[in-house]
Amino acid sequence: MKNWFKKKQTPHSDDSNESQELWKKSHDFKKTHYTNLKTGVTFSYTFISTLIDESILEENALPYLLEGDFHKIEDVKEIVPIIDVQVSDDLSKVEQKLFNGYVMLQITGDNKKVAFLAAQKELVRGISLPEVEFSVIGPKEAFVESMDQNINLVRKRIPIKELVIENITIGDLSKTKIAILYIEGITDPQNVNTIKQRIGDIEIDEVADSSYITQLISDNSRSPFPQLLDTERPDRVAAILAEGKVAVIVDGSPHALIAPTTLVEFFSSFEDYFLNWELSSFFRLIRLFAVAFSILVTPVYVATLNYHYELIPKDLLSTLITSRREIPLPPILEALFLELTIELLREAGARLPTKVGQTIGIVGGIVIGTASVDAGLTSNVLLIIVALAALASFTTPVYRMGNTIRLLRFPFLLAAELWGLVGIVLCFSFLIIHLLKLTSLGRPFLEPLFPPRVADLKDALIRLPFTKQSQRPEYLRTKKPSRFSPKKAKMKKDIDE
Repeated sequence: MKNWFKKKQTPHSDDSNESQELWKKSHDFKKTHYTNLKTGVTFSYTFISTLIDESILEENALPYLLEGDFHKIEDVKEIVPIIDVQVSDDLSKVEQKLFNGYVMLQITGDNKKVAFLAAQKELVRGISLPEVEFSVIGPKEAFVESMDQNINLVRKRIPIKELVIENITIGDLSKTKIAILYIEGITDPQNVNTIKQRIGDIEIDEVADSSYITQLISDNSRSPFPQLLDTERPDRVAAILAEGKVAVIVDGSPHALIAPTTLVEFFSSFEDYFLNWELSSFFRLIRLFAVAFSILVTPVYVATLNYHYELIPKDLLSTLITSRREIPLPPILEALFLELTIELLREAGARLPTKVGQTIGIVGGIVIGTASVDAGLTSNVLLIIVALAALASFTTPVYRMGNTIRLLRFPFLLAAELWGLVGIVLCFSFLIIHLLKLTSLGRPFLEPLFPPRVADLKDALIRLPFTKQSQRPEYLRTKKPSRFSPKKAKMKKDIDE
């Protein structure tokens, strides 16, 4: 095949002087003139070379335009074997089309109509294993940075026409494409309209990731608790769409957003649905206990030693006295020292390359912990408690909620130092009040615990069998509350029956 792009290239001459000067500054802006060998029509290509696949033009467009029956701009649709060819007289869309990977075709002397040929260059990372929400059982596909690829992964799992995908573009500079997914006939239109209105009202110049959207459309942006659930698993997105929720996919982000959501969902791993309900319920309760343990165990230690040592059993009291006999620091400074050390090790491990980070976390924890005990800065009892608290915090399946749990320990520690167990109770009361006031798209964040909805408890703290989950969550107010007939679900017949 001939290399048609070795022809003479000329600068852009049809824009205003200001636009022309801006285009000239970009080395990847190209405008090339050609003449049809059969009809003598002179035409030009205008495109941004870094955004298009030039082989598409070289093989599927240019040969037909040079040798085909080409008289007017409308003929492009007939002679060029490219599916996405648009003829338009709206020249205000030129810039948008060029930056979306289109090639503008224009006949010399005709400034009224142009044709846009799709020739996007797709540089997409291959589908890989989930890294944040990895599961031993279940699908092993994760979202990538391409919005179209992510939508493809969802559509494969919900191949129905009722799956609606609406696009919104935000960002004055980034022009980021955002897709809103929901199932028509199931999802409450109020939830859809709320998300569309909040995203449409965003005033920002650049959106780099879905995390921006999370912060910009949350009901309470000052809360440390995430009010939108983000996931990298397409199977989880398909499941929540079937429940009647709304998903948001941002171009350039490997994470989708789910709304509305509740607090208990942040402690539910999607792997729970691949196990039988007894195991899933047990693991959920373990996670909830681990979170409470991670937040409270160190503050209770500080409060007990400072104010309530009479609560310590005599056999354990002698052990604590022995371990703290030569410690010069009060319990609060001792606890803060170890807690901050754990946080430093976490950050160091997360920011370094994977293999080095794992080594730093393991070796650093052992070396620093042993050295601090030998030096008499911390007690071995508190070292064990802090290590167990850190280990318990890792059981949170959602990374954003794990960060929140890490933060909550410090207010509880300060309250325990000031007022003992009373301080812990006060801090816990403020936390509950904050959670009671928190909402996700206007829906209660503590549902189904508050307001209490017994029907929704079937998939909250524990997970009942699928046959018991015939109704969609009540708080979503779906247009179709029933999933299936519970009577038919109970009917099990063998082949010989």
